[in-house]
Amino acid sequence: MVRVNEGGSAIEIEVWELPARAFGSFVAGIPAPLGIGTITLADGAAVQGFVCESAAVAGADDITHFGGWRAYLKSRS
Repeated sequence: MVRVNEGGSAIEIEVWELPARAFGSFVAGIPAPLGIGTITLADGAAVQGFVCESAAVAGADDITHFGGWRAYLKSRS
């Protein structure tokens, strides 16, 4: 996901739980241009989730209209 100032849409996500003691080693293995950022859920709760640097999506297809990653993958099959 890439945070935008306007024009964003809600998408379906999966929320997983990870023990705090494992978070550092998990984050250390995330390759650029991905990172961890704060994601705001529909109910207003804030969770940590995958984000992507905006420079990495230049020229990429916007798949927001599919409503989520799994729906996008399904559309390709």
